[in-house]
Amino acid sequence: MAGSDILINWAPQETRVAIVENAVVQELHIERTLERGLVGNVYLGKVVRVLPGMQSAFIDIGLERAAFLHVADLQGGNGSARFEGRPDAPPVPIERQVFEGQTLTVQVIKDAIGSKGARLSAQVSIAGRMLVFLPHDNHIGISQKIGSHELREQLRARVQALATVNPEDQGGGFILRTNAEEAGDEELAEDIAYLRRAWALVRERAQRSPPGTLLHQDLSLVERVLRDLVNEATQTIRIDSRLQYDALKAFGATYMPRALAKLELYRGERPIFDLFGIEEEIARALSRRVDLKSGGYLIIDQTEALTTVDVNTGGFVGARNFDDTIFKTNLEAAGALARQLRLRNLGGIIIADFIDMTREDHQQAVLAELRKQLARDRTRTTVSGFTQLGLVEMTRKRTRESLAHMLCEPCPTCQGRGQVKTARSVCYDILREILREARQFAPKEFRVVASAAVVEMLLDEESVHIAGLSEFIGRPISLSAEPTMNPEQYDIVLL
Repeated sequence: MAGSDILINWAPQETRVAIVENAVVQELHIERTLERGLVGNVYLGKVVRVLPGMQSAFIDIGLERAAFLHVADLQGGNGSARFEGRPDAPPVPIERQVFEGQTLTVQVIKDAIGSKGARLSAQVSIAGRMLVFLPHDNHIGISQKIGSHELREQLRARVQALATVNPEDQGGGFILRTNAEEAGDEELAEDIAYLRRAWALVRERAQRSPPGTLLHQDLSLVERVLRDLVNEATQTIRIDSRLQYDALKAFGATYMPRALAKLELYRGERPIFDLFGIEEEIARALSRRVDLKSGGYLIIDQTEALTTVDVNTGGFVGARNFDDTIFKTNLEAAGALARQLRLRNLGGIIIADFIDMTREDHQQAVLAELRKQLARDRTRTTVSGFTQLGLVEMTRKRTRESLAHMLCEPCPTCQGRGQVKTARSVCYDILREILREARQFAPKEFRVVASAAVVEMLLDEESVHIAGLSEFIGRPISLSAEPTMNPEQYDIVLL
């Protein structure tokens, strides 16, 4: 695996983290102080509405919108019964488990996205450096990325023994994270003790706090860098804030001592993100077009339902024949696509329209390259292969807002459509509206207030039509240009 560098740009209002590999940005993480994500936070919630038809409930956790709890995320947590009587019996309906006004300890498992409220789970989990604590469960789970079956069973037995060494400990289960593979018993025991202390504090706060109280908050992005993003391939972690460097050093000394040797305070005169052109990379990641080195390019369109990626050869004509040109472009596009999914944090359904390939072996090679590149992704991604129409369908788990949704908003002029009516179309809308108004009212004069482009067209190319309409309705029509109006806006004033 190629070595990577982590660059952290910190400011009081925003933290930005870039993972750079071979001088190319692979991932971007952004956290804004006023928009910090809620995933991992534990709240004392209050049930405001139960929906038996959807087997869900709306929970007030003190946010602007009520959060959403499905029955599958309720069972097993807060002491609720999962089954009625026998293990093979159906799950208990949600209306028999919760009621309006009830208080529940819940955890956010998905941030609010668009018009959807945050999704909750009553099966609380608290993440540590090597373990995840499951207070409402008793099983020991192992990350799928950890080695052989024998090693997994050895780790399970070790954690089971460490978790029960103190008779006073009140149960709970654990999941071993990937970085627990080489951990010693002392490190695991420290993590177990820390997680149980954290859960005890949550329970204590829940007993003396009103509904809507935040009981436990997940780590900040700077701290999560050490916990989640550092691995064997990480060469350096550079941060440009002395304050955060000291805080991260103290945090690392407690939870990630092996990462401390990689931590550096950046003292350069140039902004840290200028080192690898990361500001330019962010600007490119907000563009529809992604240029490939060969001369081909991708067009990425993100919609509410899905994301589409179109591959084009562009100016690439370097191969011996057309089939090879297409194959080489698609191979390069597969790597670029996987990188763009990480960089832009695109989730949900993704449809990739590679250039049509006539040879089956070329299709399989492109699929293999795509899967190879996606294997580096921390977020779960599945690829379904080529459809009959030659499209590749895939899904990528949505974990947080995409880069574009975080940094941008819909255009106030086109409202996100990506296009506006032509000046001529607006002119004809105005003519129809004047005729409609003339049938209801009889003012001395109609005054049209519109953008400069529309007024110019009414005075020039459409002057015959507006003069004819004025004669037809028997009223004068005057025009006034308003520079602040967008191309589709207009107003008809009755004088």
